Amino acid sequence: MAWLVHDDVVLASLEVPTTRRDRARGLLGRDEFDEAMLLQPCRSVHTVGMRFPIDVAVCDADLVVLRVVTLRPNRVTRPSWRGRAVVEVPAGTFAHWGIGPGDQLEVRA
Repeated sequence: MAWLVHDDVVLASLEVPTTRRDRARGLLGRDEFDEAMLLQPCRSVHTVGMRFPIDVAVCDADLVVLRVVTLRPNRVTRPSWRGRAVVEVPAGTFAHWGIGPGDQLEVRA
C-alpha cells in the first residue's frame, strides 16, 4: 500500500492505478471515496459521470503542486502543460490539509 505524505505527515492512503485503462476509469462508478488517487502521467481530468465532487491537485514531475481546483460532477479541468501528475481527493480535503500551490507531496510505500 502507498501513502500520500506532506512534510513527513501521512495524509492518506494512496491508490495508484498502473494501467492506462485503470487511469482512464479513475473514480468513475464509485459512490464515495475516502483516500487519495495518483494519476500519472496526467495533465487534466474530468468528472463526467461521477457522483460526487473532488479536489484535484495538478503536480509537476516532482509532485510539487502547481494548482488545486474543486470539480463538481460533469466538469473538466484545463490541461496544465507543466503538469505530469494529478492527485484526486474528496472535495474540501486539500483545504482541510492546508495543501496548495508550491507544496511538495511525496509517495511512500
